[in-house]
Amino acid sequence: MGRKRWRPQHVRLFLVGAVFVLAWVAIGVKLVFVQGVQAQALEDQALDQRLRSVTLEADRGTIFDRDGRELALTIEATTVYANPREISDPALTAAQLSGLLGRPVGELQADFEQDTGFVYVARKLLREDADAIRALDLDGVHFVPEPRRVYPSGNLAAQVLGFVGIDNGGLEGVEQFYEDVLAGEPGEVLFERSGRGRVIPQGAYEVSEAVRGQDLVLTLDGELQFLAQQEAAATLEETGAKAVHIVVLDVTTFDVLAMASAPTFDPNEIGSDPDLFRNRAVTDTFEPGSTQKLITVAAAIEEGIVTPDRVFEVPDSIEVFDREYFDFSEHETRDMTVADIVAKSSNVGTILVWQELGDPLLYRYLQGFGLGTYTGIDFPGEVPGLVRPAEEWCDSCGASTAIGYRVAVTPLQMTSVFATVANDGVWMQPQMVESIIDTDGETVGFDQQRQRILSVETAQTMRNLLAGVVSGGTGQLAQVPGYTVGGKTGTTEKFETDLQCPGAESLGCYGEDVVASFIGLAPVDNPRLAIGVFVDSPSAEQKRTGGVAAAPAFSRVMRFALHQLGVPPNVQ
Repeated sequence: MGRKRWRPQHVRLFLVGAVFVLAWVAIGVKLVFVQGVQAQALEDQALDQRLRSVTLEADRGTIFDRDGRELALTIEATTVYANPREISDPALTAAQLSGLLGRPVGELQADFEQDTGFVYVARKLLREDADAIRALDLDGVHFVPEPRRVYPSGNLAAQVLGFVGIDNGGLEGVEQFYEDVLAGEPGEVLFERSGRGRVIPQGAYEVSEAVRGQDLVLTLDGELQFLAQQEAAATLEETGAKAVHIVVLDVTTFDVLAMASAPTFDPNEIGSDPDLFRNRAVTDTFEPGSTQKLITVAAAIEEGIVTPDRVFEVPDSIEVFDREYFDFSEHETRDMTVADIVAKSSNVGTILVWQELGDPLLYRYLQGFGLGTYTGIDFPGEVPGLVRPAEEWCDSCGASTAIGYRVAVTPLQMTSVFATVANDGVWMQPQMVESIIDTDGETVGFDQQRQRILSVETAQTMRNLLAGVVSGGTGQLAQVPGYTVGGKTGTTEKFETDLQCPGAESLGCYGEDVVASFIGLAPVDNPRLAIGVFVDSPSAEQKRTGGVAAAPAFSRVMRFALHQLGVPPNVQ
């Protein structure tokens, strides 16, 4: 029997069969590889494609005043979002929502026509606004709860509290400074969704709960803060000023009981003027003028160079090297005690005291009282001011510095100077926050720096001199019925960098605007409070000096504050 011969058709059939066998073998190998070796990896990859992660914002901690009033808190709001793939008529849906949201129809329609499963429609709506949208029962429009920061007292302490952004992160004030304390820890929700963005029933679902932020208790007294803001606004109107700032310190603790500025803003509706957001009591500086004479005289008394009854022959003006200095009111040369010099705020008399004190000692006491350095208050944006080292002073610089020029200070720094005298000569670090309440309800306090600047005897002497300013000197409008008050007026020309003085190399010039201030303490024999009132650029006639522009507001705030704290009257 002969061999069977392979014909061409047989060869083709064999080759086709071989290809099919190899293909099935390859498919089998691939199936084994996919279903065996790669099974878990592919399953994880598919799950990753179906999983969506949503961050759960943590509730911010509440901010309280010292008496437990809520100044800033978090409420549950509603965020509206849409799945454009579920919206059949983007134009109609946009038209129905536009009026309720105050958003242009075209803008909404463009969002709804995107090829995506998620777009925001509105963030953090209050209940009534969200309910109005729910009532439309629109396909593709969904709702999710989100925390919203609110300030129940409106503009109360707005520049102190600051505000948060849309994602609840602190942007200004205490909200920013204590972001890590208030923010808490966000949580997360993981869930499965289909290719069209729908949640898959019985799919993977996992929740990691957010951890609420810690609470803050401020040193502010809510009622006193309200009164201070009212007085700042009233003084702003009465004087035609650009701004008014009021600082109230408890001299036994250096707690900030009130810190008010006008004009102000509502952190619930922040607007678009960033100048209103700054807490200028700690972020802006000015030359203090006559209020700084307190430091010059206190330094001379502390060093034993002068006494309150030391007599100086005080002319109307005095030349110091290349400069001539004048008293505010023209007068004949006359004998004045140091007490008279303080009471009448004599520039020339203060310069005579400086001539015996000298630059090095004056500079040392300026530093000791905290000028030119940070106070360390727990607030963002604090500036240290400026006090140049004594070795850099020109021949007449000491005279200018002695009466409050060539030095840049903040309202908080200068109020702290008077609080130091009230506190028997001990400077303390001002505090804005009294304590933190952690998530377990435990209260955490703060360490506080302190430093003795004056002896108790010098501090008492200076308080008596300041009392003379109010009883018979330039600060008589600061008197408070029933209480002895001490304080100092200040009226300083403002240095304007955009003005050109006659000198060709001038970088600025003193203009017509002034800062009028009054800083004082009460009761003189046992002080409880120091209050500073600072009026920036008063324009009204007869309202341009510290004794007229600032002292009346001081009197009203001090009277309320003493009554608020239950301080008994000390005079009939």
